[in-house]
Amino acid sequence: MNKITLGTRGSKLALYQSKLVADKLQNIFPDLKIVTKIIKTKGDILLNANLSKVLDKGFFTSEIQAALHTEEIDLAVHSLKDLPTSFDEKSVIGAILKREDHRDVFLSKNKKSLTEFNDKDIIGTSSLRRTSQLLLFNPILNIHPIRGNVDTRVQKMLDGDYDGLVMAAAGIKRLGLEEHITEYLDLDKMMTAPGQGAIAVEIRSDDDKLKQIVESLNDEETTMCVGAERSFLNRLGGGCQVPFAAYSNIIENGLLRIDALVTSLDGKSIVRKTNFGEKEKFMSLGLDIADAVLSSGGYSIIENLKRNG
Repeated sequence: MNKITLGTRGSKLALYQSKLVADKLQNIFPDLKIVTKIIKTKGDILLNANLSKVLDKGFFTSEIQAALHTEEIDLAVHSLKDLPTSFDEKSVIGAILKREDHRDVFLSKNKKSLTEFNDKDIIGTSSLRRTSQLLLFNPILNIHPIRGNVDTRVQKMLDGDYDGLVMAAAGIKRLGLEEHITEYLDLDKMMTAPGQGAIAVEIRSDDDKLKQIVESLNDEETTMCVGAERSFLNRLGGGCQVPFAAYSNIIENGLLRIDALVTSLDGKSIVRKTNFGEKEKFMSLGLDIADAVLSSGGYSIIENLKRNG
């Protein structure tokens, strides 16, 4: 194999991530020719759609995956958190790169911190997870939906449409927009989306040659951590319009720690759990913490949201 066609969305962030993958492959396999093909997804076209209604349903990935299945492209580069937790048998995740900063960040037009915001200040986010945790932190916060690519949303804030934003640190850093960050939100204030900060490379299941090539990009520790997070999400239903959050990391003695939560939309009801175990058992750790969340009140929160959603 001497030529690979890489499929990606056309946003600045997606192109940055795709170039990162291409450059890493080129460094390892200098004779490899890599061509990039930009593919528009529903998420790029339906800019007014409510993201809370399309959670984990391939909104930003399905068209790229279809191109992979029909062999228009050889591999696809995704933000892992956009990928559904269950896959068509035609494709697999061939590699997950070392995770960037997993945290969310608060951006403010006037460099005010989140604690200084009141009900007059408009905070932009279309994430149920972020909205519910912001209301848990301060129930008077004035939160409005926002759509658009990372740079588009930041510009909307600078133009005065919003006073502040909550966004993923990884995307802000990758686009060099750190100057707008007011504060990094730790896990006690804002637990992150499963897989946040990680880049996934998807390939066809039967492409053994490419599988051998892309596995050189895989980071084992990241794969274990996001595997635990995604197994938690999958157990809880993945596609439900529920504020889920999970973050996992490797701690001392090779143990894996996973924190996870489910909240009501208004942030008034929350179930949060922590689990520890051998890192090699990352999948079962994710499933176990999901069961613990469900049995401790998470099931009631989810059922209530389904009834009222």
